[in-house]
Amino acid sequence: MDVKIDQYSTMPLYKQIEEQVREFIASGKLKQGDRLPAIRQLAHCLNINQNTVVKAYLELEKEQVIISRRGGGTLVAAKSTDPSIVVFRQKRLLDTVNSDILKLLSMSYSPEEVEAAFHLHISRWREERIDSAKADNKDVKRSARSRNKISIVGSHDLALDLLMSLFREKSPDVEIKVTHAGSLGGLIALQEERAHLAGIHLLDEETGEYNYPYIKRILPGRKLAIVHLAYRIQGLMFEAGNPKHIKGLADLRRKDIKFINRQRGSGTRVLLDLNLRKMGILPFEVKGYDNELDTHLSIALAINNRKADVGLGIQAVVKSYGLDFLPLFRERYDLVIPKENYDSKNFATFIEIITSSEFKNIVNQVGGYETTQTGSTTFFG
Repeated sequence: MDVKIDQYSTMPLYKQIEEQVREFIASGKLKQGDRLPAIRQLAHCLNINQNTVVKAYLELEKEQVIISRRGGGTLVAAKSTDPSIVVFRQKRLLDTVNSDILKLLSMSYSPEEVEAAFHLHISRWREERIDSAKADNKDVKRSARSRNKISIVGSHDLALDLLMSLFREKSPDVEIKVTHAGSLGGLIALQEERAHLAGIHLLDEETGEYNYPYIKRILPGRKLAIVHLAYRIQGLMFEAGNPKHIKGLADLRRKDIKFINRQRGSGTRVLLDLNLRKMGILPFEVKGYDNELDTHLSIALAINNRKADVGLGIQAVVKSYGLDFLPLFRERYDLVIPKENYDSKNFATFIEIITSSEFKNIVNQVGGYETTQTGSTTFFG
């Protein structure tokens, strides 16, 4: 039990020991039945008076966290799932978060800036955890038994991630399943009734228009609500300082540059292929063209880990990894929702969040987005 004492803290020494024992139990480092150090041993290791350890152990024993047995030493009595330990764990989390928020606010950051930074880094850490799980050949599975569920299929987007986080706060009883299958994959999922909503950003080569031509072709005659999420900036992401001196898509032809691509069917892939064709660049001329990942964050992570030199993605993700960014395109990201879903109770909360000033302010703080038309809705059919 690696207890540490802070002699300069305002918290009494015995209380520091108490809190750390509870934390060890909450985190699973100490389990029910584990033996705690003897009073004399712990006092010697910490270079403190034995009475301080006695007081800490007595307080823990009063709350049935530990139990002392004559001749049997001091044992852990509580489990990590015990109500008192769960309450302690949650209180510590809230206190830590509250302290950090107050510190940031005192440094003149706005609540919207703090929330945007929080969601950006949560998204990054989730992506890194997924990437690590893939490396270990582990699958993360979610239960699909819940009837009260929203299934979202489509293109990865940080503003959509933020929307999901806010929705979960307001509707914790609704299960949300998000599948990053690309924009075309999202529309096909709607066509096959495997999704309640699709997130898309598809540029039509013939008309130069976003999304609507594809919706008309893939979902003809369907009654739909097209809710605008945001305009966003797409461009090239590369290592800070631009060591390869990348100036545009034309540099993807260079033999010293390794590209990392988005999956087939994603709006970003459609955008890339369209522009490569315009420039007369063939896929086989781009080193790494066939290396595919499913999200903008995974592209940024690959570049950060030096598995690639450059990738096409949204500006919003580069901040999290400290990458440089060359803006190239402004694109429209829409949510396609069948009318019967749009009119449902769950989606009423969904639309309420999208149209709120709170959501727009946080998205603006993420960077790389424009929310002047966020929440505007067009109906088809």
